[in-house]
Amino acid sequence: MTRRPLAPMPPKNGPRYNEFIASPKVRVIDEEGENLGVMLTAEAIEQAAEVGLDLVEVSPNADPPVCKFLDVGKYKYEAQKKANAARKSQKTQEIKEIKMRPNIDDHDFDVKMKKVFDFLEEGDKVKMTMRFRGREMSHTQLGLNVLQRVAEMTADVAKVEAHPRTEGRQMLMVLAPK
Repeated sequence: MTRRPLAPMPPKNGPRYNEFIASPKVRVIDEEGENLGVMLTAEAIEQAAEVGLDLVEVSPNADPPVCKFLDVGKYKYEAQKKANAARKSQKTQEIKEIKMRPNIDDHDFDVKMKKVFDFLEEGDKVKMTMRFRGREMSHTQLGLNVLQRVAEMTADVAKVEAHPRTEGRQMLMVLAPK
């Protein structure tokens, strides 16, 4: 029983190249960016090999697919670096929560508002939670007044994304940076 050498596996991620290109005809662009026109895939692979490069599929959804003379390893490396840089520079918007009570003191209110402004400045959303305990439930208007005061104070830097609404024993409001 003789074993045949296994064919190389097609790339799982990244662009198809050389013998993994499925299309019989491709539009070819050489290493200087010159359009060589539409040609047979085998012929294009031969031309790329003559220059010492690979034929890499850069636009597989075009008709016919667009391929370029490139070094596959270098191309994958550059694409990975670009993706990492994009991931690093993006800021995920988080929801920060500030909890208050309807009978909050002025100084406590000022401290909480300072944090609200800090969060909004960082680009995060702020979820204001007003907690009611015991008899405070019969005075929800006091909590609503405090939340409206928060909305007025932050009007120039934030917009109210979710107006105050009651859920059980708490009242919620969401602020988003402008």
